[in-house]
Amino acid sequence: MGNTGDAAHAPHAEDALTYTWSGFAAAEPDLAATVRERFGRYTHHVLATVRKDGSPRLTGLEVNFRLDELWLAMMPNSRKAHDLLRDPRLSLLANPGGGTDMDGGDVRISGRAVEVTDPETFERFAKEVGAPPPFHLFLVEPTEVVRTSVENDELVVRSWAPGRPVRTIRRGNDDSPPREDS
Repeated sequence: MGNTGDAAHAPHAEDALTYTWSGFAAAEPDLAATVRERFGRYTHHVLATVRKDGSPRLTGLEVNFRLDELWLAMMPNSRKAHDLLRDPRLSLLANPGGGTDMDGGDVRISGRAVEVTDPETFERFAKEVGAPPPFHLFLVEPTEVVRTSVENDELVVRSWAPGRPVRTIRRGNDDSPPREDS
């Protein structure tokens, strides 16, 4: 995909409806703001990619919300960059911070990484972050965004996927089944 952020969403052969971060944020601004704020609390987060043999790889990295999109920049020829070039599926987990209180909840973004090959987009990003090339640059196309938190003794899971609004599921500390907000 040569387009790296100008459209709210762009179709892929394997998925009829694919969003960039800006498309997701336009569709679900409240959840997008919560997720972005949660990632903004810390510099380093966790990236899950798929290794050549199909097993998972977890690595640390910085997440960049710049130019209205979600970007991943990586050292040239890093293992995680090679993983994404071979298989673009990923999951990002926001740094939970210290302790066990999970202030702000647990936030995860799953999706695909699209390598930026357009020189103008690459240069704009490099200038924005003040990072001299060379590096690999990927635009994240979210396929799922999830925030899990505790509210009034209930576990609350808010999730989004392309083409549907945010779903909220609540589970109490008792034996009652989880319930979905309408």
